[in-house]
Amino acid sequence: MADNKQEDAQQTAEEVERAAEELKEAAERAQESSQQLAEASEQASGLVSQLAEVASSGPSEFVFLATIFVLAIFVGYYVVWSVTPALHTPLMSVTNAISSVVIVGALIALGADLAASAAGGTSKLLGFVAVALASVNIFGGFLVTQRMLAMYKKKER
Repeated sequence: MADNKQEDAQQTAEEVERAAEELKEAAERAQESSQQLAEASEQASGLVSQLAEVASSGPSEFVFLATIFVLAIFVGYYVVWSVTPALHTPLMSVTNAISSVVIVGALIALGADLAASAAGGTSKLLGFVAVALASVNIFGGFLVTQRMLAMYKKKER
């Protein structure tokens, strides 16, 4: 019986040692997991701060203006091509009023006192070109409108 107790005690000691080894291994795995979790948390924190920085800066002004320009191209294309031919010439004469707005802006650019800046000569040149092109557009539009209205006049015999 003493041998039996001794064997039981030895088995219990071996089981305790195995349990202690397993516990030690589990603790090491938990520590490794904790370190990996801390590293992942630091990486996530870095990513969040980078995303916050990007979100706070917003899109650049160029991207914003380029998007508006591209959308205006699509809208203009669909508006112009959906106009019936009977309405095309009267609507084109209305664009003369729009060209007058272009001339006002071009005159402002032409008269701007930017001689001391790097854009001084460029703004004056572009303003002059805009005035010239808008003037041709307005003059041609009035000629087309006058011709169109002449088509509806009764012919004198």
